Amino acid sequence: MSDSVQINQQFTLSHLDSEGDITMVDVSGKTATTREANATGQVRFPSEIYAQIKAADGMTKKGSITQTAHIAGIMAAKRTHDLIPLCHPLPLDKIGLSFEYNDALSSITVSAMVKVTHKTGVEMEALTAVSVACLTIYDMTKALSHDIVIDDIHLVKKTGGKSDYSHA
Repeated sequence: MSDSVQINQQFTLSHLDSEGDITMVDVSGKTATTREANATGQVRFPSEIYAQIKAADGMTKKGSITQTAHIAGIMAAKRTHDLIPLCHPLPLDKIGLSFEYNDALSSITVSAMVKVTHKTGVEMEALTAVSVACLTIYDMTKALSHDIVIDDIHLVKKTGGKSDYSHA
């Protein structure tokens, strides 16, 4: 019996066994290596709302939107295995988030870097950190407008493990 099921000549899904049943990937035979993943996403605002947020340096009645989103992103990365059913719980070594105002797009770009020395990667942790940080910014600013868009959340780069990846 195979550890994964091949759905065509090119793609193999690691979370399905040879019977097509959902399974958690068995990493017991893998070697622990240092793995890192970077992800990004953005929160776009109507231009007048963006100007208001930037002029206030991200401070709202609820507090600093980026400081709160930073904490939320870290907490989310640490709890990814509780949110994504087949993710392994990982002892994360480092989680970093950054926030950049983009005047041209009236947006805040959120970036996350997650690092671990383990038998499996941290792509989902980086993506979860960005997603929850973006949602936190939305939550903290929705009183100003509901015309806020979260988009372009994606993996930028991963290193370690079987192969490296970089978004073109």
